[in-house]
Amino acid sequence: MNYNETLDYLYTQLPMFTRDGASAFKKDLTNTLALCVLLDNPQHKFKSVHVGGTNGKGSTSHMLAAILQVAGYKTGLYTSPHLRDFRERIRINGQMISEQKVIDFVAANRKAFEDIQPSFFEMTVALAFDVFAKEQVDIAVVEVGLGGRLDSTNVITPLLSVITNIGWDHMNMLGNTLELIAGEKAGIIKPGIPVVIGERQPEVADIFIQKAGKEGSEINFASDVKSIKLKAESPKSKEKELLDISVSSSGSGLQTLDLELDLTGTYQLKNVKTVLTAVDELRKQGFNITDEHITTALKQVKTLTGLHGRWETLSTDPLTICDTGHNPEGIQEVMKNIASVNYDQLHFVIGMVNDKDSSKVLSMLPKDATYYFCKPDIPRGLDATSLQEQAAAFDLTGQTYSTVKTAYEAAQQAAGKNDLVFVGGSTFVVAEVV
Repeated sequence: MNYNETLDYLYTQLPMFTRDGASAFKKDLTNTLALCVLLDNPQHKFKSVHVGGTNGKGSTSHMLAAILQVAGYKTGLYTSPHLRDFRERIRINGQMISEQKVIDFVAANRKAFEDIQPSFFEMTVALAFDVFAKEQVDIAVVEVGLGGRLDSTNVITPLLSVITNIGWDHMNMLGNTLELIAGEKAGIIKPGIPVVIGERQPEVADIFIQKAGKEGSEINFASDVKSIKLKAESPKSKEKELLDISVSSSGSGLQTLDLELDLTGTYQLKNVKTVLTAVDELRKQGFNITDEHITTALKQVKTLTGLHGRWETLSTDPLTICDTGHNPEGIQEVMKNIASVNYDQLHFVIGMVNDKDSSKVLSMLPKDATYYFCKPDIPRGLDATSLQEQAAAFDLTGQTYSTVKTAYEAAQQAAGKNDLVFVGGSTFVVAEVV
């Protein structure tokens, strides 16, 4: 098979979350472990940092990888989902793996796939770990896919576990309370392995403290040890503008680090605290990461790692911004950033998936915006007319469009010189415009 045929095989033959939803999520690690045995347990052949959480784990993973790259470490990065190219999920020093590596891996293991019957995600994790081991990366940053305890990535023994925060997402699989969701996320905390929690949230902090205590793991809350200040207003238009921030660390003498960040959503301030607390821990473990490495990396995360879709400016005429935030907490941060922009009228291109309760998100959206309802091009995409009907219950009005592209084009054409076009509601909508 060539590369396109290989991808077609993976997309059509293996259970896939973007297509099948919850039925593609395996409730144990049996298949992943079977694949790892088949591949001579590559997950034990490289050092790693494991990054979970509800929001911010992708940005946190990319920032950590950028810093490690700049510090001179051969750095693997595993994230999901991809936006445009499957190979975005597996990078080494910011570069996607080759098409040939994907072809060869599937060709070599296709018979085993038929026996083990892994999901698309389980297969992808196995591919990533196999590549990282064979390429002898110095360290890999591994992002959890969904949850933590039962996630396929949870077969590694990392140097450090990181959990960004807990929010309302995937409740049909992780539980319908924040405490239950936190319990699943805490499943990546390993015996004797230190853990960094990004935000101290009163509702769930004790769950992490108790789990860390049970495992004998040192625990630090980034929000306790780092304070951050935005030194300049959020960028209003230019894609290449940077967030100018100052980070202070508590502990032995107050230390301050001035940074410029090319990820310009103000919600990244939380993630920077998490990243820098994780760096502190890696330094304690012997990694040579200087302040200069950090400042150099964080002003070019997108260039170094290929990250897209986080408060990203797509056009300046009219000003057009997209963001992958899609759950209530993510949308809350998006709305804060929209509020920081000067505009006359908001044009909101929105699509969602059909297996989530959209009411919380829709209730948070501005009633005076013009909406362009569309269906992302995946089987789980929510029909645009259904979305329009649900939105109408919250006094949100607009037209439906057959594709994300036509909705995007309509919004661009309708927007005036001083208007804002925003594209979001689902990672899969953003994937079609970046």
